[in-house]
Amino acid sequence: MQSTNNQQRPFHIYGTRDRKTSFVATDFLRANDRLAALMPTALRVGNLQRDVKAILPPMYAGCDVLSFQDAVLTLAVPSSAVAAKLKQQLPKLQAGLQKKGWQVENVRIKIQMRPNVPVREELKPSSLTLPPTAVDAFEQLGETLPETPQNAGLIAAIKRLAERRKK
Repeated sequence: MQSTNNQQRPFHIYGTRDRKTSFVATDFLRANDRLAALMPTALRVGNLQRDVKAILPPMYAGCDVLSFQDAVLTLAVPSSAVAAKLKQQLPKLQAGLQKKGWQVENVRIKIQMRPNVPVREELKPSSLTLPPTAVDAFEQLGETLPETPQNAGLIAAIKRLAERRKK
């Protein structure tokens, strides 16, 4: 029975971080006859999401497919700024999806603010460390720049940077 179950696991739900989560979700959907009817829709939306991600530039990675009904694609975006920029990309997106076989006649955008998720420890950016030669170069730059009113702020910032990095 276990080997049969593994053979019925060809699906990976797009958007899940690992295949184990995806298999748990697909197994859950298959376990009930009513929920199993959702499987084709879930796969269709997953495939559409994959195609949208492939067409749009990486800066729109936070955009997700909400629905695709009656030739209307609804996308969720994290902010109004992203929505405004995405509107410029809609003709390219629509043409690209039609080229891939999706009958998209209209694209709607919905702003969906997401709660701040705490950053995991391993994803936090590390602090910048400069080699001693770089710190010396910044010190030298701060000393060699002409002392004009326009350069005063820059010189002060370079000297502060070099002092902090010496420690």
